[in-house]
Amino acid sequence: MNKRALLIVDMSHDFVADDGGLTVGKPAQEIVSDMIKTANTFLENEDVVAVCMDAHTEDDPHFELWPKHNVIGTKGQKLYGELGTWYDTYKEHENLYYIPKSEYDAFFQTDLEEKLVAANVREVFVVGVCTDICNFLTVYGAYARGFKTFAIEDQMATFTGNQEMFLKQMETIFKTTIVETSDVVNKL
Repeated sequence: MNKRALLIVDMSHDFVADDGGLTVGKPAQEIVSDMIKTANTFLENEDVVAVCMDAHTEDDPHFELWPKHNVIGTKGQKLYGELGTWYDTYKEHENLYYIPKSEYDAFFQTDLEEKLVAANVREVFVVGVCTDICNFLTVYGAYARGFKTFAIEDQMATFTGNQEMFLKQMETIFKTTIVETSDVVNKL
C-alpha cells in the first residue's frame, strides 16, 4: 500500500521563537497547532512524518551567509514549543523520523529518500519554514527523486516577502499541488 509523508521542515527554536537566532517569529508560531493536527492525522493513518532539522556545527561555513542558528545540541536546534512536546510524546513511533540536515534541501546527503522509499511513500507533503528557502528546496529534492509533491500553504512561513511567489514557483516548476490544512486533514 502506498503511503504519504509529511515533512516538517526546520521548526526549531532558532527559526520560530521570538528570541531565535534566525527567526520567522509570529507567522511560524501561528502554524504550530495545525501542524500538530496534521502530523497526528498522518500517524493515525499509518503514514510517515519526518522532522527535518538544520544541524550545524559551531564553526559551520554556513554562518558566513546567515546568523548563527541550529547549532547541534543547543536550545536553538530543539523543536519549538508544543511541537517539541508532541515529538517527545511520539518519538518512538515507527513512522516518525528525525532527519538532521546540513543544507537547505532535506534530501541532500541524508537518509530521507531511503527511509521514504522503504516505507513505500509516493506523495510528500511539506510544511514549516522557510517557504522560499528550505521548503522550496526540499520540495525540489522530493520532486527530483520522483515523489509527487504537495505544499500545505497555511503551514508554511518565511521572514521574507516571498511566500506567494515561491508557492507559485513550486506549482509551476515542480508541479507541486498547493493545498490548505483543511484539504489534507479532511481527505486523508
